Amino acid sequence: MTTYENSGDLEFFKVPYNATYQRHAGNPMTTSKYEQDFFAWSQEQAGLLRARRYDELDSEHLLEELDSMGARERRELINRLKVLLAHLLKCRFQPNQRSISWVFTIREQRLSIQDLLDDNPSLRGILDRQITKAYQLARLVAARETRLNEYIFPETCPFSWDEISGWDETSDGGYRGP
Repeated sequence: MTTYENSGDLEFFKVPYNATYQRHAGNPMTTSKYEQDFFAWSQEQAGLLRARRYDELDSEHLLEELDSMGARERRELINRLKVLLAHLLKCRFQPNQRSISWVFTIREQRLSIQDLLDDNPSLRGILDRQITKAYQLARLVAARETRLNEYIFPETCPFSWDEISGWDETSDGGYRGP
């Protein structure tokens, strides 16, 4: 589970914090292999698993890393959705600015999201929540990149999953040239 390290009195500056971030911190004489050499530690843990020597596993750090891996996949989904949704907003709100670059970005993100969902089918179960999170970020990105006020963009995601994923041909962000 991610906790937060207080970076001062301002709540705004709190940063996610877990053991992964402090892997290399500390005195090498008093730190574990996990903290000194993550790659060697991970290879050792894999060998112990293959040999079914479960009692020798570093279960505390293994659990932290497994949690971190799942969070990483979820963050990748949010980031890809953010980029995609920002470009869909830009296409919708500034169609005269649409470029081939936007079209390729939309296509790339759609393919990458599909691959991510194919590789991690359980992410589909949390897709609505991730779209909601990503959309809030996408609004800010679209506002910054279009120089439009963020309040011009709808507060909630105006796109259906079919539009986001590209199944709806009217939302393909197709290039219609300047």
